[in-house]
Amino acid sequence: MSDVRANTSDVRTGGSEARAGAGDVRPGRPGRLKVYLGAAPGVGKTYRMLDEARRRAARGVDVVVGFVECHGRPGTEGMLDGLEVVERASCSYRGGEFEEMDLAAVLARRPQVVIVDELAHSNVPGGGRNPKRRQDIEELLAAGIDVITALNIQHLESLNDVVEKITRVPQHETVPDEVVRRAHQIELVDIPPEGLRRRMAHGNIYAPEKVDAALADYFRPGNLTALRQLALLWVADRVDEALQSYRSEHDIGGVWETRERVVVALTGGPEGDTLIRRAARVADRSAGGDLLAVHVTRSDGLAAGASHASLARQRRLIEDLGGSYHSVIGDDVAAALVEFARAENATQLVLGTSRRGRLERFATGRGTGETVVELSADIDIHMVTHERAGRGTLLPSRRRTLSTVRRIAGPVAGLLLPVALTFLLDLDVARDRLNLTSEALLFLLTVVGVACIGGVASAVIASVTASLLLNYWFIPPVGQFTLNDPNALLALAVFAVVAATVAAVVDRSLRLSRRSARATAEAETMSSLAGTIVRGGATIPALVERTRETFGMDSAELVDEPPAEDGVTAVPAGPGAFLVLRGRILPSSERRVLAAFAAHVGSAVERSRLARAAAEVEPVKAADRMRTALLRAVGHDLRTPLAAGCAAVSSLRSRDVEFSEEDRDELLATADESMARLNRLIENLLDLSRLQAGALTLDLRATALEEVLPAALADTPEVEVANLEEVPAVLADPPLLERVIANLAGNAARHSPPGRKVLLAASAHAGRVELRVVDRGLGLPSTDRDRLFEPFQRLGDTDNATGLGLGLALSRGLTEAMNGTLTPEDTPGGGLTMVLSLPFAEQVQVQVQVRRASDTQRTGGGS
Repeated sequence: MSDVRANTSDVRTGGSEARAGAGDVRPGRPGRLKVYLGAAPGVGKTYRMLDEARRRAARGVDVVVGFVECHGRPGTEGMLDGLEVVERASCSYRGGEFEEMDLAAVLARRPQVVIVDELAHSNVPGGGRNPKRRQDIEELLAAGIDVITALNIQHLESLNDVVEKITRVPQHETVPDEVVRRAHQIELVDIPPEGLRRRMAHGNIYAPEKVDAALADYFRPGNLTALRQLALLWVADRVDEALQSYRSEHDIGGVWETRERVVVALTGGPEGDTLIRRAARVADRSAGGDLLAVHVTRSDGLAAGASHASLARQRRLIEDLGGSYHSVIGDDVAAALVEFARAENATQLVLGTSRRGRLERFATGRGTGETVVELSADIDIHMVTHERAGRGTLLPSRRRTLSTVRRIAGPVAGLLLPVALTFLLDLDVARDRLNLTSEALLFLLTVVGVACIGGVASAVIASVTASLLLNYWFIPPVGQFTLNDPNALLALAVFAVVAATVAAVVDRSLRLSRRSARATAEAETMSSLAGTIVRGGATIPALVERTRETFGMDSAELVDEPPAEDGVTAVPAGPGAFLVLRGRILPSSERRVLAAFAAHVGSAVERSRLARAAAEVEPVKAADRMRTALLRAVGHDLRTPLAAGCAAVSSLRSRDVEFSEEDRDELLATADESMARLNRLIENLLDLSRLQAGALTLDLRATALEEVLPAALADTPEVEVANLEEVPAVLADPPLLERVIANLAGNAARHSPPGRKVLLAASAHAGRVELRVVDRGLGLPSTDRDRLFEPFQRLGDTDNATGLGLGLALSRGLTEAMNGTLTPEDTPGGGLTMVLSLPFAEQVQVQVQVRRASDTQRTGGGS
């Protein structure tokens, strides 16, 4: 057996229990939570908890056992020797006696450490002041008491559907992942599947008569391997979160190569698919490697060749390969890439070789790849060649905004370039071949070039300089300024106006280009956000994290009131909610995009509120629908037997007609049958209302099927019974089980063709008895299966005088009240099979809550 410990406060593994065990109960310090996490029942969580309790007690720590379920295992029960056990609280619920942890007694005892088993357990209604045991634990932690608890991986909310697909067993008791993440320490109790199956075969987990069924069902090697992998990966992610938190708290910028994490940079160009596949191969070379794709959205727009369609396709590809897609904003693409890689503790960064040709690289300087290599330090850089390498187009400038260099270079060029041009034109070769017109056009071209470098202001400087030089050196008389010739003055004025106009047009074009690029960048960012929402990742925590990541902030959270702190950016995210980001100061251009993100977060908050309100209204709507259906049904179904009975009684009381003995007996039989039918309808209505109100009293006890079948099938003689002597007793309420079987048999007989008997067979499997009621009727389409158990309908019935349509609805309700399930299946060859599943009587634990099948029954529970 091995264990993996994830300490969520300092990421140190192992040995931390000694530090945590020496704490004391202080009003100002909340208690610390430690969770033993197992991949499956039987791995030894409870044993490990009690072993730690004994070791802490030996060191002088005040430890008590608040609640532990040993499941009859002698080795685990022996670990309780020498430990103080708080007496459990007894409670009655619907005719049953249950035991729960006595929270008030533990709080009054105020130990330093308390052992509380089964974190996902639901308390019996009325058994305590909280519906969930995790809420009891929260009260203990708030009181400053350290808590050690245990949990199986299948009870984590985020893995609930995954576990059900693997094991085909639904989990009704779950714990939000956040509850476990907040634990001070998470320790994985791990055992290989073969070892766990050996423990099972040796009788160390279940009684011998249950071993074969368990090994053939829940404890199959494939199931255990999959559950083990889920547990290992979940704990590994928690360790990674703790490591990232530690690095952030201690301002550690270097890469810690704890596991391979490969980041691939995407530009939206056609080479992206090649880069993603190459990065995926690099990540796959090491077990547990992570693959992340990042696209940098520059505040001045995307690089040339970016395609939103390509980015969307590449995002789907990266997700299909098991990676994650990220988008960040940054003016310096290379710096943003390296910063993202360091923040994610990446070990390798994959980039494509430049698409620029030699001439373009000469004109625009070194590209992103060379800069990333220079900044990468301890991150390995992979430059991947591709078919688009060196095929880019010549760009006028690598940047489209006026950087500091260009703002300085513009005026300097406005002064020096006209002087340099004058020097060249003053050479003898140029003097002999160029006239004044050509020289003026060359000066005009120089002014336009300066405008491209430094904008209008630099162009004005260049035009004034060029005008003066053109007047002094090239307009006769050469060597002096000509200011008294109107034609010369007009020519100079026109030259200056043309130069300024051309420069203004060029500058305006550049500004519009920047605005267009900025709009494109914002649209691309919002498109990526919308894609996340469409793909179902629009949960509030996911949106908040996406916002933090996109803007490169240190943290992001949703609060009721914005804090009055320096370095905090807060934007409204709906009524009474603010999105707060900590980190760099955002410029106004980015705040506009941030407001859009906040609006999406606000919408998610509002949708969550509306969903909760709708969930609260749904029971009221369901009750109203049932009330309406009941009123409609009473008008016919209750009146029919009542009218028949009244008519028979009235006829018997009549003095005007003399009835023979045969007629009197027939009228009495009609009245008796009508009253009996009316009584059954009323009982069904009352039982259904009790079920919905939670007021049905149960007497659950060991019940053999042979005990209830004779009475259940008394009114349905066309039933063939088989295989009942081979199944053990079930935990059920005998009268209710009798009514369920009677309803199922009667319904099957009504839908079976004449001459075909209903088959009733039973089998035992994985701790449960399955009773199958098989008919050979027309069957039922799968689309109508959910409606089959709705009250006040007769799905598939042609005779509307057969009752209220309560039989199957009441049968399912009574079955679930007895911790069972009732599901329909297709009968091979045609027809419908109703499968009634109930737990073995000796396997059910006293803490099973009424109206649900406990996970402990289905999977074995315990540790």
